[in-house]
Amino acid sequence: MVDTHRKKPFVIGITGGSASGKTFFLKSLLKDFSEEEVCLISQDNYYRENKHIPRDGNDIENYDLPECIDFETYAGHIKSLIEGETVNHLEYTFNNPDRIPEMLVHKPAPIIVVEGLFVFYEKSLSDQLDIKVFIDAREKIKIKRRIKRDNEVRGYDMDDVLYRWENHVRPTYNKFIKPTRKSADVVINNNDHFDNGLWMLTTFVRSILNQNKD
Repeated sequence: MVDTHRKKPFVIGITGGSASGKTFFLKSLLKDFSEEEVCLISQDNYYRENKHIPRDGNDIENYDLPECIDFETYAGHIKSLIEGETVNHLEYTFNNPDRIPEMLVHKPAPIIVVEGLFVFYEKSLSDQLDIKVFIDAREKIKIKRRIKRDNEVRGYDMDDVLYRWENHVRPTYNKFIKPTRKSADVVINNNDHFDNGLWMLTTFVRSILNQNKD
């Protein structure tokens, strides 16, 4: 049963280009808080089935387009969390056949963090955000991070990573993500480190939690 006397959660949206360092930033932020204090719900687990992923002119799947995401379900789950309901959702494992997806359980918390490439772009998501944080980095740094991640996590070779960067990642960033930077309340540069931005957001989250205790 939903607690009608509970305070509305504070919803933080975090976005940035691919390989801007969002995941590492989030891990660094969340390690200072318990699951009872902060709930993270990530866009990465709301990709559509492969048969619905669009292909480019060379018949290669393009996972970097908005239509790859099931925004209706994602937005609905965020709304449910805000209303105090627990959300269960199956993990998305990309192209990794050796990985068995887990059932993710998202429980209501005073702070909800909504993370993903299109959380500012998609209105059904952005309308639910109380504050918007954009993680930024120079392109050459993002390319290096993308190469390392896609090789280790997704098994893509160098040629595949660079092809996807030129034909999928960069066009998507320029068209859908970069323009949303101007709507951010906070921009955190992550070229070398994000210590100042992390401290600022950690302090802000702690202040919101303290207010909820009053």
